[in-house]
Amino acid sequence: MRIVVALGGNALLRRGEPMTVEAQRANLRAAATALATLYRGNELVITHGNGPQIGLLASHDVAGPLDVLGAESEGMIGYMLEQELRNAVPSPAPIATLLTMVEVDGDDPNFANPTKFIGPVYSRSQAQRLAAKKGWLMKEDGTVWRRVVASPSPKRIFEIQPIEWLLEKGAVVIAAGGGGIPIVSKPGGGWRGVEAVIDKDLCSELLARTLDADVLLLATDVDAAYADWGTPSARAIRRANPTWLRGKSFPAGSMGPKIAAACTFAETTGKRAVIGGLGNLGALLHGTAGTTVTQQID
Repeated sequence: MRIVVALGGNALLRRGEPMTVEAQRANLRAAATALATLYRGNELVITHGNGPQIGLLASHDVAGPLDVLGAESEGMIGYMLEQELRNAVPSPAPIATLLTMVEVDGDDPNFANPTKFIGPVYSRSQAQRLAAKKGWLMKEDGTVWRRVVASPSPKRIFEIQPIEWLLEKGAVVIAAGGGGIPIVSKPGGGWRGVEAVIDKDLCSELLARTLDADVLLLATDVDAAYADWGTPSARAIRRANPTWLRGKSFPAGSMGPKIAAACTFAETTGKRAVIGGLGNLGALLHGTAGTTVTQQID
């Protein structure tokens, strides 16, 4: 079975944890243990977020543009995840981390309305100082403030062919980290990077669809998607079709992109996507945990 697993930010850093290598390694070690349950007998592609990491890199006084920082964070996170996977699985198959460029539209309306949270959390006063000093756009994220950047929709993944080659040779592939490196076509031909961060879940869906994956697993820090989240009537959604789900409201900064990705994958492929806890990957794959999104439900 060909599986694409999208690791949520909790696989790297939980809110409130220090942004240290040690903290990230501990979380990646837990993620690798969970991924080991899918390792044997399947073709496995792993994606991951990078919001905290790219935001921290961007806060440095000598930071480069976001596309370059995205590549830097892909390499950093891929290295640690690859190493932890090798430690978690006895006699592992080959594992490869690929820097992944993703085409976006230079006229995407999301460039005019930045919504993607990146980087550490700040108080209101800290956010105001950083906005004045660095020219960042800052918005509330729950009870804290964070930087927001443009998040254009992914159109095409450039490294599909080498990913296919690696899978055919039995390798586990880590790709499209942080939603991939956003690039646009230049008027005279060729390509250039842009100041943006692509949503990891939407890029993971495009990757899974393009690779003709059998299932898309969207791993997060909750056990399922919930209807009426944050209210006394909140309830886990165990199975749903895309039409019903699209009629519900989910937070844009957290569950919303996962729901959109799951619905698109189910609608366009006729296959299933599952949203749920990272520690339950085996159960998510078998449909006994999480939220299964499929067109096979009326």
